[in-house]
Amino acid sequence: MAFPYYMKSQNKGFTENLRAEVVNWLFKVHSKYRLWPETLYITVNLMDRYLSHYEITKEDHYLLAVTCLLIATKYEEIYPPTVKDFIKITNGKFNRE
Repeated sequence: MAFPYYMKSQNKGFTENLRAEVVNWLFKVHSKYRLWPETLYITVNLMDRYLSHYEITKEDHYLLAVTCLLIATKYEEIYPPTVKDFIKITNGKFNRE
């Protein structure tokens, strides 16, 4: 269960505005791949649940978002995007490892 005020426990680099930016980016990726609406809901839910228990750095916020999206697509989509697709949408910032 996600705690309602979990953003207060995050370090100063990860703010509510940065979370909103990540969710906006997720929406654009979601639209680009024409994923089911449930996939987006599950992605944001997974991200919020993780953030309510663990602190992340500002640099890792897109890695968390892509990881949650990968898990949600594996659960919800019939033909999910591949890891190679997710590497491409992050402009090669992250590798497979």
